[in-house]
Amino acid sequence: MSGVCGPEAEAVTRQLGFDCHDVSPVVSVRPPWELANWTMPLLEALIIGGAVFALWHAVRRYRAGDPVSLALWWASLVYLVVTEPPLYFPEWFGLDRLYGFIFAHNQFTVQFMGDRLPLYIVAFYPVISQLAYELVRSLGIFRRRGPLIGAVAVAFACQVFYEVFDQLGPQLKWWAWNPANRIVNQPSLASVPMTSMLLFASVSMAAMTYLVVRFTGGPAGVGGTRRGWRLAPRIVAAGVLTPFTMAIAGLPASLFGGDSPDPAAQAWVLGAELALVWLGGAWIVVAQLRSGDRGTDEPLSAFGRYYPGIYLCGMAVFWIGALPAYLGARNGVTSSGTPIGSGLYALACFAVAGLLLAAQHAATRREAPVAR
Repeated sequence: MSGVCGPEAEAVTRQLGFDCHDVSPVVSVRPPWELANWTMPLLEALIIGGAVFALWHAVRRYRAGDPVSLALWWASLVYLVVTEPPLYFPEWFGLDRLYGFIFAHNQFTVQFMGDRLPLYIVAFYPVISQLAYELVRSLGIFRRRGPLIGAVAVAFACQVFYEVFDQLGPQLKWWAWNPANRIVNQPSLASVPMTSMLLFASVSMAAMTYLVVRFTGGPAGVGGTRRGWRLAPRIVAAGVLTPFTMAIAGLPASLFGGDSPDPAAQAWVLGAELALVWLGGAWIVVAQLRSGDRGTDEPLSAFGRYYPGIYLCGMAVFWIGALPAYLGARNGVTSSGTPIGSGLYALACFAVAGLLLAAQHAATRREAPVAR
């Protein structure tokens, strides 16, 4: 693997505690008790278990006549296949000069592609997309306001649930960003690149959800849904087209990049786009709740009822475990040398995620729970 382990990749992986030259090229498996810290096997169980739960939920929805959840589950994996390899191995795609080496994951129990892709990351894509979609769907937003407005609400939900994870990962060595990369990894909020916060945590999931809903015909009862093998090319198309929407959303900030980048201007642009996600999403959710029109055809599924809360509680446990080192950090770095995220932003995301769950349960408490 030395051909894809350049000096920057080597420096980042050594910071995480392993050598990127000494990895298996296809797949590696290691005991969970040998991982870098106690949070890592628990994180794997939380996310991989959630992906299995989400698949079970999606299959039941499909059998009940709604193909969106199952199509979204698989489209998330197509999107992963399209986006992850260029991030891990930019030199394979001629992107090393354009983007450089961006980041590396730590070694987890099951790892693929030269220890660059953990199994839990494969599972994370369908988990976060399914979590946000199910939350928004159960509020009746897609049924009442259509796929575009629903997708904006998904961007908002993804932002708050994703960032409680994204802001913590570098401190606990779940992954490490390449500090030498000023092209992609700057500007940042604490240790997290703002492009990751906007494009990966909101734009990608919202765009993919919109495309899946449009390509499949929407949830049961909304339009002429498509089923069977006719879904396959539409699922692939949604996953493949999603990265192009991310490129479009990243264009305003890229105007201040190039050979002489202006990080301050980029931060303002990305911050403004993030603010639009928050304001637009919050307005949609509040307007939907105030309308009182949630309908009886949007029952709260078993996945929607239990998993988002489990996910949020799991992240809270990890944050509590990381809090002493976070509070003791100096100049944004803990005593063990790991960078911290923005605790205030994560706290805001926790609070809003909790409010979304409360709204979801309040909106459906008059209906009998249907685990579809």
